[in-house]
Amino acid sequence: MIPALSLLGPTAAQFVGDIAGNAVGFLQGSQQAAPPTDFGSVLGQVASDAVDKLKTGEATAISGVQGKASVQQVVQSVMDAQQSLQTAIAVRDKVVSAYQEVTRMQI
Repeated sequence: MIPALSLLGPTAAQFVGDIAGNAVGFLQGSQQAAPPTDFGSVLGQVASDAVDKLKTGEATAISGVQGKASVQQVVQSVMDAQQSLQTAIAVRDKVVSAYQEVTRMQI
């Protein structure tokens, strides 16, 4: 599955590989279900993780404004959210590009 991700570009492949590695490590520490095996499930999990990071970043920023979180915590959380958003945009761009190439193919 991971070699097929190299078609999406090195950034997307590295991101999904890192997420898959983190998910396996997390799941081995707990007694949850096995990690997803198909590409759609992996992308769905990556998307939900990105949304969770964005929500966490927003909540930490609000806590920082209220004085409940330190500046370091706010910056770290916002930078994680920004990295997740940039990766999601890069994956989206690669998927759109691949779709456009497929639609241009002659039958």
